[in-house]
Amino acid sequence: MSDQDEPGAGADAPDSGHARDDRGDGGGRGDRADAHDRGGERGDRGGRGGRGDRSDRSDRGDRSDRSDRGDRGDRDGERGDGTGEQSREVNVFASADRGPLAGGDTGGAATARRALRTWASGAGDRHTHVQGDGAFFEGNQFFSYGFGDSSRFVRGPVPPETLARLAQVYCEIAGYQRMKERLRDHRVLVLCGEPGSGRKATALALLDEVTGGKVFRLDPRHGVDEITDEALQERGGHLMELLTEDVRTESESRGRSGPGDGGGSARRAATRLSELHLDRFGELLHSRDAYGIVLVESGEDADRLLRGRYGTYCAPPPADEVLRRHLRERLRGEPAEALGAARALAARPDVVRALGLEELRPREAARLADHLARHWRGEMTDDQLLAECAGFVAAQAREWFAGADRPGVLPEALPALNAGAFRIAVAVFDGSAYSLAAEAAELLAWELAVTLDPEQAPGRRLFGAHAEHRPMRARAVLEDGELDLGPAKVPVRAVRFRGEALAAAVLGEIWHGYHNVRGPVARWLRALCDDPRAEVWVRASVAAGVLCSWDWIHGFRELIVPLAVTDAPVTRLAAATALAESARDPRIRPAVASVLKDWAVSDDPTLVGTALLAHGFVLAAGSVPGSLDALARVVRTCEPTDGDVLVPASFSVTRLLASGEPEPVLRRLHQWLEDGRINLANLVHLAVISALGTRTTHLWGLREVPELDEHAARPLFVALLATRPALAPELARLLRHTLATARSGEAALEALGGMLRRAAKDPGALGHVCALLPRLAVERRDRDRLRGLLNELVRDRDRPLDRGAARRMWDAVTEGANR
Repeated sequence: MSDQDEPGAGADAPDSGHARDDRGDGGGRGDRADAHDRGGERGDRGGRGGRGDRSDRSDRGDRSDRSDRGDRGDRDGERGDGTGEQSREVNVFASADRGPLAGGDTGGAATARRALRTWASGAGDRHTHVQGDGAFFEGNQFFSYGFGDSSRFVRGPVPPETLARLAQVYCEIAGYQRMKERLRDHRVLVLCGEPGSGRKATALALLDEVTGGKVFRLDPRHGVDEITDEALQERGGHLMELLTEDVRTESESRGRSGPGDGGGSARRAATRLSELHLDRFGELLHSRDAYGIVLVESGEDADRLLRGRYGTYCAPPPADEVLRRHLRERLRGEPAEALGAARALAARPDVVRALGLEELRPREAARLADHLARHWRGEMTDDQLLAECAGFVAAQAREWFAGADRPGVLPEALPALNAGAFRIAVAVFDGSAYSLAAEAAELLAWELAVTLDPEQAPGRRLFGAHAEHRPMRARAVLEDGELDLGPAKVPVRAVRFRGEALAAAVLGEIWHGYHNVRGPVARWLRALCDDPRAEVWVRASVAAGVLCSWDWIHGFRELIVPLAVTDAPVTRLAAATALAESARDPRIRPAVASVLKDWAVSDDPTLVGTALLAHGFVLAAGSVPGSLDALARVVRTCEPTDGDVLVPASFSVTRLLASGEPEPVLRRLHQWLEDGRINLANLVHLAVISALGTRTTHLWGLREVPELDEHAARPLFVALLATRPALAPELARLLRHTLATARSGEAALEALGGMLRRAAKDPGALGHVCALLPRLAVERRDRDRLRGLLNELVRDRDRPLDRGAARRMWDAVTEGANR
């Protein structure tokens, strides 16, 4: 064709599907258990850093001499290469579009960004004061593990001063008057809600009002069915709070008996609270002219009781109003402006960030009021106040996991283990799909259960906690959200903590506080990292990296090494992600750098590939130039057709192009071409081809690059043209060189065709591509190559290129003759 030729006719058609990242997940991953076994067998080699024989370095250097500077065609790409080396090196470019996951994609950038935001707050400090009787205090909470003598039914009066103080600060909740009427009618009331939501304060206020201050607490070690009239006070009010393990279902309350069960000291199975027990309790109370309130934590039993005549939901009062009332009480006698100043301090951004909670529960609001009052009186500095506020989420995590495997045997411990597993799963999948978090929680609960009692085979409840109630026990919420799959976003029902600091507090509590939990959690995270769904393995690998940064010596051995030495590409990429994330901590970065240096010269190709992938995240080397240096050191020692090295290295180079600092990457690519060594030139060509065909969202890193967000669905090449137009000449020069080089030209032309097809359906991208084409069509052979490609795309009988878009591209190619 001549410069004046027009493209042939063609109807509008969908994308041809040449885009490399539109392919499905790669196959051939093998059985997960097999991969896990392989990781275990080879773990020792990886644990030593995979150093191998140091003399291998010189051997690799000798091999690099064969990649001498004879590649003059790479220097003069416009003149093209000879064809003699094409057959020898075609294989490495035949798989240029496959990426590190053998054709699968790495998931969307939004998944990684949400995972990073989850851990941005870090874990709070943990301070514990242990007493000799097995009890400890955390803020205004009390925990005890000593059961003592449970045969006697204990009743204790609530001190009058406690009721008097409650009357000063209690905030009446919606439905309070209706609760009082029902209590007077039935004599007994069941208040359902979350711990810390104000149920106890509401119950005390109700009983105080109906009895004139004659209120008693009943022993929580006993069930409602065990209460006798002797335990009740004439004309008194009685408060009973059921412990979590006392609301187990009938199938979960079976006791175990056997030779080693301790005979008479065996723990009595709890009886499921029912309307029958409450009817009996009400009759006993009526006979004593008394009243009773039972507190039940939200869950399946609370849901069942709410449908009966005694149950009612106790909604928490507004946190702001609770805070105001407690401040008014604590600042009594202070100047009039003290209350306003304290409330303004509570709303200060640094205080809100330190709290890390969306809304305080009543007891937390009371605790904050005490800190604010002390700050006003000069008893606490700003730094001390922020430190105390940061302890709120730590106290919540401490409460959740204190004795979370009680009573220590299955199946009695399963409800507590399930609750703890769900909280940990939400920490890892915070903001992700509820279905992913729920399934991950079941897998973790199984790991915890078989660790606690290896002889028992734990099953799954089919109709246990309802999805609407389960998040409440984790201080989480269900909401509509989106899941980024890369090429598309799909609606999901997402689960997230109601506080950005809770995720880090949860993982920090179990990782630092309970060593025996580390084993099952590590096995669980490794299994998640072997999941082909990017929404799963990305979350798990980032969490694994965070744990490694908290305890490198343990996390590296238990989390990273078993992943790095497997044959599954996804687990190696997960290991690389975890390594890079752990290097975010400057104190851990030298250790990570040392491991990657050793792995880079290992005889084990899996370790070499993992090291190459880790350098695509910048964090391990500390800078983009440092990462490029590390990649080049490995590539220089490999054969020009070694795909095991060049493919992961080129993917990391492409990821560095998307890291927000493309300028040093482009400069280095030009330097590698000028170097003349074929292996470095092949690395450049593969990176260019990857940038043409890989969506920007699949090149997510562990650093925020907001300028690329609106171009997430576009190929990286187009995204760079849109966000960094000054780089267009450099990008065009690299692409011309790759197209003109014989061994890479065919793969590059196919990738360019895929980019043109996408641009034809994207008006914004079409403008950037049409501005690029004249820079690619400087010489006649360049124009002939591009016109031939356009002609082929337009005449495609299955998916012809849009006529209007093709005409614009053709004109842009013709414009190149005038440059």
